[in-house]
Amino acid sequence: MILPFERIGEIDTDAYQGGYVVRLYPWQYFEPDGSVSLQVDEHGIEIGTNAFVLYRTHGEFELYPPPVDWTVRGLEKDGEAVTRWGNGVTDTGEYVLRISPIGTEQPKHFEGPPQGIFAPEYADPDTNFLCQVVLAWLTVHTYGSPYTTAQARHLELILEAEGLAEFDVYDARGVLRHGLTACPLCLRVIRHEQLHELVRFEEGSGLVNAAVQVEGATRSTDANLFHLVPLVYGALEHAPHSVAWGHATCNTRLGQRRCYSLAELQQMDLKLGIVREDRIETIGWISTDFQMIRSPFGAVWIQLSSDMSEAEMQGAPPPPVLAPDDELEVPVAEAEDGVPVDADEVHIGEIGDAP
Repeated sequence: MILPFERIGEIDTDAYQGGYVVRLYPWQYFEPDGSVSLQVDEHGIEIGTNAFVLYRTHGEFELYPPPVDWTVRGLEKDGEAVTRWGNGVTDTGEYVLRISPIGTEQPKHFEGPPQGIFAPEYADPDTNFLCQVVLAWLTVHTYGSPYTTAQARHLELILEAEGLAEFDVYDARGVLRHGLTACPLCLRVIRHEQLHELVRFEEGSGLVNAAVQVEGATRSTDANLFHLVPLVYGALEHAPHSVAWGHATCNTRLGQRRCYSLAELQQMDLKLGIVREDRIETIGWISTDFQMIRSPFGAVWIQLSSDMSEAEMQGAPPPPVLAPDDELEVPVAEAEDGVPVDADEVHIGEIGDAP
């Protein structure tokens, strides 16, 4: 599992079974004179043992070149190089290259295997197993599913044993509608084939001119793993009560926001209305953090941006944002303790006793 160096203070490392590795950027590890940063020593980080350096640009590689005794990260078992994690496999090397091309004279330079999943996606084996059970049970209840509820009785027994079989709660969260699996954001029923078809954007509101996805060029299906609570550093949110199947486009729109259900907003009791000349016309409910509005008929509004600070109102630039390092991540389908990303990872007939 990968812990970004800049997030170490937010994360309780004892919560993660199986260990972790810290990712540092060159400018975080090296001082301008080439010496090791004092902050690195303070956290007990040892490159090659519990950490690695990620190079993302040619400029970084030229400004902070790896020491001559460093090697690219790799995997080894019994003294032999291997390509996949497994029992007895250990990490080797100190750095990873994910350098994208810049012009014709700056070639792409990718070296080193994926380093794991990121901390927000982590769940211990038992929790991850229950998430898979919930997703498998929801797969059975998609519209047009080839499975029967009788075939899924073993899933219900597991959910009942773990206190996860209060199916009216699934309805309240928007995960089910009238006994069928639904997208928690738009509340439309999920068709079984959407779990396997490539995502299509032309049907989405506001996405009519989005590029067509080419088969083999994307792993995203029309419906995929959906979290009601965003995955963030400092909390373990990948849990059976917050997973669902949802539309890829709805996932994109929601971003890193909580997906409030209509029932939750109604409990907050903040009605939103339009002031007419002769009346106030209420149209729905808004969350207390002003992030989401829902109408009783299914329409959803999401806050796209927050208010500007006083300085920004006067023209000050926004603070810089670090670019993501997704290329380091193990594709979820390959991670031994990762999170399934589509229905192909959740096999109805193969989920039995919990590990």
